[in-house]
Amino acid sequence: MKTKIIIGTSALLLAVVPNLIGQNLFPNPGALPDLLAYDQPQAAAPADADSMGGGQAREDQTKGGLSAEELAKIAQNPVANMISVPFQNNFNFGVGPNHVTQYVLNVQPVVPITLNDDWMLLTRWITPIISQPSPAPGVPSAAGLGDINPTLWLAPAGSRSLIWGVGPTFTLPTATDSMLGTGKYQVGPSVVLLTMPGHWVMGFLANNQWSVGGWGPHTQNNFLIEPFCNYNLPHGWYLVTDPVITANWTADHRDMWTVPAGGGIGKIVKLGGKLPVNLRLEAFDNVCTPRNGASWQLQFTIQFLLPKELFTK
Repeated sequence: MKTKIIIGTSALLLAVVPNLIGQNLFPNPGALPDLLAYDQPQAAAPADADSMGGGQAREDQTKGGLSAEELAKIAQNPVANMISVPFQNNFNFGVGPNHVTQYVLNVQPVVPITLNDDWMLLTRWITPIISQPSPAPGVPSAAGLGDINPTLWLAPAGSRSLIWGVGPTFTLPTATDSMLGTGKYQVGPSVVLLTMPGHWVMGFLANNQWSVGGWGPHTQNNFLIEPFCNYNLPHGWYLVTDPVITANWTADHRDMWTVPAGGGIGKIVKLGGKLPVNLRLEAFDNVCTPRNGASWQLQFTIQFLLPKELFTK
């Protein structure tokens, strides 16, 4: 029954939302609802080199600039050379003994900075906004800002068959409630590696962070890996799986891992015939989860892509 609900919801949303946009019910980007992933290393992008990052993208010289598939590949590439602003909505079902639904909106803009002809610096800030009902008897509910996670990747501007980026990632204890963050400053290395043969975009993003100070009571040592695989279809549609797998190395072995399994569909649309927007809907079953963790997840992302043509015309 759960599988039927997930598939039906996915098909309904991705059929209805593009049609609403096409009917200009949202006359400008600011009128769209703010919707977007937990680290999902989402797409990134700069503003002046080859827009797929690594020089793979080629400008479509026909009317409309980049093709729908090229825009989809940019949205699927964490170190693409184009500014992007994803809003990732995460619904985590079955949290705690009360089996509540936790909502996390990740606002995670990616801004590339061209250093020279050979190198670029990608910056991504993940700002989580969380609504957490009481997960257990005697535990209060909480809502507000979570811990902000900035990441910097240094990437070659001309890489082609193999695209990569490497740099530091940080967690800042910005949570407005102790229930929503760790109270620790954290730092560690981050790496992203991918390739884009034919209609495919596949690779992984990984990092590990250690606490280096702060007022929280618990030492932090956290690992994250996000393998991703996208297959692009005609007319801007694509299939995607990109589970965010995490490990808390300081936890009991029964509570150490969160391993989701699942995927979804996405589509590139254009607002007003100009502004590219990536819409994506995914569902994941947590096949391995801490004892009080979520049983499954639903994720809906709206990602605005800002190609340089928007600023030069």
